[in-house]
Amino acid sequence: MAGGENGRAEEENEVRAPLLAAVRRVARKNSVNSMRGEFVARLPEKVKHGVDPERPFTIDVSRTRDLLEGEKEYYEKQFATLRSFEEVDSLNTPNVVDEALDLEEQRQSEFAMKISNYANIALLALKIYATIRSGSIAIAASTLDSLLDLMAGGILWFTHLSMKNINIYKYPIGKLRVQPVGIIVFAAIMATLGFQVFVQALERLIENKPADKMTSAQLVWLYSIMLTATFVKLALWLYCRASGNKIVRAYAKDHYFDVVTNVLGLAAAILGDKFYWWIDPAGAIILAIYTITNWSGTVWENAVSLVGQSAPPEMLQKLTYLVIRHHPRIKRVDTVRAYTFGVLYFVEVDIELPEDLPLKEAHAIGESLQIKIEELPEVERAFVHLDFECDHKPEHSILVKLPSSQA
Repeated sequence: MAGGENGRAEEENEVRAPLLAAVRRVARKNSVNSMRGEFVARLPEKVKHGVDPERPFTIDVSRTRDLLEGEKEYYEKQFATLRSFEEVDSLNTPNVVDEALDLEEQRQSEFAMKISNYANIALLALKIYATIRSGSIAIAASTLDSLLDLMAGGILWFTHLSMKNINIYKYPIGKLRVQPVGIIVFAAIMATLGFQVFVQALERLIENKPADKMTSAQLVWLYSIMLTATFVKLALWLYCRASGNKIVRAYAKDHYFDVVTNVLGLAAAILGDKFYWWIDPAGAIILAIYTITNWSGTVWENAVSLVGQSAPPEMLQKLTYLVIRHHPRIKRVDTVRAYTFGVLYFVEVDIELPEDLPLKEAHAIGESLQIKIEELPEVERAFVHLDFECDHKPEHSILVKLPSSQA
């Protein structure tokens, strides 16, 4: 019995042992493959069943046995860390940029934006007609949404063009931050729309005045216009969501939102006409709350990316692994810091080199490290600081308020 308890305790210790504990014992010259070999060798038998021999850096937790949810999450994170290390090692191989492919992706992104804007213009005209014919406040809410879609689409298109035209003397680090700013303005307009619709629908409920019933001709027009708008937006959502361009994905999110609002708006208008009049303004209120919640979250997400939020631990591990394996003359890694400044990360690295190392060689190590870090797709810019010891105070202080001259 005691032997069984000791064996279980050893297994639990193996489960809890972090991957980086093994990394510390691995020499700098060893690759992620040797690290993975040691890690897999130390896995409990119940976990090894989930390791795919053909894809050595992945684990299928559904094939493991008797693992708790927390343990499954732990091992998935560990293998994700190994995959990120593998990506770092692949930076040592030549990376040929396919300019033709980049131009094709840019052309597809611009095409997606253009057809989205053209569709918004056509659907706005149709919805205005549907609103006039039906008198439904839920349809009016959907029409207002299309109006603001057009305005917001113009904002995103201007954002895209602004990012393409760069004056390095006026904007020394480029204009990538225009993207989250444009999305914030876009999302703020959509949230404002939701609040306006909420107020109008609430007023309709308070007035307690049923609207006139729609005729058969009005219903036919309503069905035709709203279903056409829904299918067009659904097709645009399917086309735009696969894009790697964040602005196009913002369009995709808006198209998906339009599908939801069109379906709910049509259902509320029909049910309010056929059964109880208050279903129409109640549906509009539901749409308004959904709009406010959805786009307020988008505002928050993009605002946080502009205030310098730290990268997650997995990203810092990946950067640390890259730095410590970069060159044998690196004695210690003092600081690895990554934070958002728009869509991508800015990275700061402090490394210790031998005190007697010639400046020319030290500069070559630092510059090549900077270039390698900036090859990571998550990184926009890297700063590498070289030092001969790591016992000093941090190089930069953190301001907690603006200087009096700037307040």
